[in-house]
Amino acid sequence: MITPEMLEGPQKITWCTGCGNFGILAALKKAIIEIDQPLHNMVLTSGIGCSSKIPHYIGGMNSFHTLHGRPIPYATGVHLANTDLKVLVHTGDGDCLAEGLGHFIHAARRNVNLAVFIHNNGVNGLTKGQYSPSAPRGYVSNTSPPPPGAPMDPVSPTALAIVAGATFVARGFSGDQKSLVTLMKEAINHTGFAVVDILQPCVTWNRLLTWKYYNEHTYSLQENGHDVTDRQRALEIAMKNEDRYPVGIFYHSKHADLAAGLALPEKSKLRDHTNELKDVQKIIDDLML
Repeated sequence: MITPEMLEGPQKITWCTGCGNFGILAALKKAIIEIDQPLHNMVLTSGIGCSSKIPHYIGGMNSFHTLHGRPIPYATGVHLANTDLKVLVHTGDGDCLAEGLGHFIHAARRNVNLAVFIHNNGVNGLTKGQYSPSAPRGYVSNTSPPPPGAPMDPVSPTALAIVAGATFVARGFSGDQKSLVTLMKEAINHTGFAVVDILQPCVTWNRLLTWKYYNEHTYSLQENGHDVTDRQRALEIAMKNEDRYPVGIFYHSKHADLAAGLALPEKSKLRDHTNELKDVQKIIDDLML
């Protein structure tokens, strides 16, 4: 049985007071406790940014704080070498939707068995509040002064995930703990590429997307009777660029994941597989003929 004490992080939390990341961290801990898997059966990877400090703030788990925009390929490698593990990715909108966008799209296309949690606050908070790829058109920051503010529409991680081939796509809000815990558990237990876009305020830099704003501008997809198996309808909802944000599960389906289509060892894990150097050299020599 996993207890809250087992998940206490080894480092002091340095997020700003009131940061939405606190809600995400609390929800993650609750989800892990409720899933009740041995902690050594889970691995956490993260990129760079405020969101990606999570491995430092949660204890008892194997974790890997990686490079900017790169937590998904690292997680893919961990998963393919250890397909019996549950691999979680925590990344920010500046991390995943900018430098890491190509990795995000291709991992969705391949349906890699990962649970990806995007901490989405519309700004690059760690580097002083520049607008991120998910900032609304017209958003004013120190890199997008008025007029016109941010000069383009935001990236929609839910729409991109659906189009690219993800088999579980959802959106949560860090202020709604109960719903966010449920979404995290479903994403972690899903076989295939699972994405949860998590709306969260940046109380220091983003004075538009605040706690009050999200409380007044979010609504539940499930309470409105959305059919999670309808991919076309899910995409239509995800593509809407308006001031009300649907939260809940957009799309959920079952398809073979990446590992099912690869020639992985049948009776062992890739991590345990070894090659004779002479056999590798023969392959190289044959390619050079």
